[in-house]
Amino acid sequence: MGRLGRLARILAVGLRFRLYRFLPRFSRAEQPGAAADLRQALETLGPIFVKFGQVLSTRRDLLRADLADELAKLQDRVPPFASEEAIREIARGLGASVEDVFASIEREAVASASVAQVHLGMLKDGREVAVKVLRPRIERAIARDVALLETAAGLAERFWADGRRLKPRQVVAEFARHLEDELDLMREAANAALLRRNFENSPLLAVPAVYWELCSPRVMVMERMRGTPISQVAALRAQGVDIPALARAGVEIFFTQVFRDGYFHADMHPGNILVEAVRDPAAPAAARGRYVALDFGIMGTLTEVDKSYLAQNFLAFFNRDYRRVAQAHLDAGWVPADTRVDDFEAAIRAVCEPIFARPLREIYFGRLLLRLFQTARRYGVEVQPQLVLLQKTLLNIEGLGRELDPELDLWATAKPYLERWMSDQVGWRALLRTLRREAPTWAQTLPSLPRLAHGLLAEDRLGALERALGTLARQNARRNRLLAVIAALLALCGAALLALLLA
Repeated sequence: MGRLGRLARILAVGLRFRLYRFLPRFSRAEQPGAAADLRQALETLGPIFVKFGQVLSTRRDLLRADLADELAKLQDRVPPFASEEAIREIARGLGASVEDVFASIEREAVASASVAQVHLGMLKDGREVAVKVLRPRIERAIARDVALLETAAGLAERFWADGRRLKPRQVVAEFARHLEDELDLMREAANAALLRRNFENSPLLAVPAVYWELCSPRVMVMERMRGTPISQVAALRAQGVDIPALARAGVEIFFTQVFRDGYFHADMHPGNILVEAVRDPAAPAAARGRYVALDFGIMGTLTEVDKSYLAQNFLAFFNRDYRRVAQAHLDAGWVPADTRVDDFEAAIRAVCEPIFARPLREIYFGRLLLRLFQTARRYGVEVQPQLVLLQKTLLNIEGLGRELDPELDLWATAKPYLERWMSDQVGWRALLRTLRREAPTWAQTLPSLPRLAHGLLAEDRLGALERALGTLARQNARRNRLLAVIAALLALCGAALLALLLA
């Protein structure tokens, strides 16, 4: 189907689901069911539009709550492509026939998503593997649909009343970047390898090993992981898993990724998480649940500044120190420098005080962070992309935790970790860590200091500076003399004009 044919189909689907209700003249009125119709339209248009809806649902800083909630219902599960095509794509990606590489491989996909699907198999040496393969011709389909989305975003930004505020072109660009990352399975393999290294020998999280010799940009072969989908709580209970402990472990994993590593799995919906029941030798009747992470296409990173900002805000929020929250934004440079701290503090207090009227276990971190972003935007803050991704991940983690254990007190679980991290960032421990990190640089620089000093003296930098200042002074004197001449000429002209007027 050519671009015009695809555009005609998109228009037909838009009319069928009455998407014109999102146009300015209609959008001001109440439109029951409009959000659900948008979700169904994206499902009808196919995998790329489903993926776009998923990414769009994470931008709760831009969307109405009903739209974000409805788009969040979009599922990763889409119909798989034909098994014959999958086998051909695997062979093409590996540069060898599947018979030469695998002892066996299942023709039917075990999982299928917007841009790839997964087949189970066994290598010649007996290792069980999962094989992820991109959809055939997916790059061409993505390029075509992204081009249409860019055109639609440009028109929306130009003609829609809320277009500039919602920044549709920026959202489409963000979507295109996500897709570009997901279309390179070597990049995903590297993501998985780093996360596995960060949690090596962890009792809380398992990450599959990557078999690099069998990976390419279009095919990724990794260790097969076993476990129960986290959404099957009844099955986990039947296996003896301590569900409240499992919920607390999920919170610990999240904060470990964020504050220890600055590197986190940013697509932690139930379809990407299994739970492995591990028997506890100290209590044979009970089982400890270990999380198993899958799908590493979307990962988030945080700088030291980001981590400090988050820790300070979380702690200040729950201590009701709103001045510190406001100051943290100013210190991070995310609020214009001329913002009045007391005014920003008052706005934050107005958002947070109603929340704290409830017990701590009823306070939702993700929603709190969202309200902070919304308030900050009114003061000229451009929400940082990495924090939007973090907020989406926090909503996922928090939702999973409370589904597992409705009594989960996220704050009680997280606060000790945050306080420990903050205390570790100041004082003598932080100084020693900085000294260790900078020691190799100092070891190279210190021996060369005498030579550098001798070079500076030999070059007579001070003399050069004096000469430059002398030249500048002479130029300034010439400029002053020129200005004096111009002033005198103007005075003479003025006197002559006055004499003519009085004559």
